[in-house]
Amino acid sequence: MAGNKTPLNNRASRQGAGHGELSADKVVVYGTLFCPYCMRARKLLKSKKVAYTEIRVDGDKKLRKEMERLSGRDSVPQIFVGKVHIGGYDDLAALNRKGELDTMLQKLKEHV
Repeated sequence: MAGNKTPLNNRASRQGAGHGELSADKVVVYGTLFCPYCMRARKLLKSKKVAYTEIRVDGDKKLRKEMERLSGRDSVPQIFVGKVHIGGYDDLAALNRKGELDTMLQKLKEHV
């Protein structure tokens, strides 16, 4: 599934992402507090010293709908690197194993 990275269309990226704008220089994680996959995603990003914006969707129907609209998925976590939808934790971990995550994060830093 890591091959299914999809850039956001202009309409979605202009509308933003709840508490954080999806932009070319941010990592955004939609998730919940106690989801084991969300915890793993946060741990992986922290281990790489990646600053990210977490948008908690527990109990917030509006933010969950926003996540679903932007990602096309209803499960958590949903992770965006810049304007690229990575997918969930399994997708993030697969990119990391292939070394592709570091490349994406480096490109993100170049936008700053």
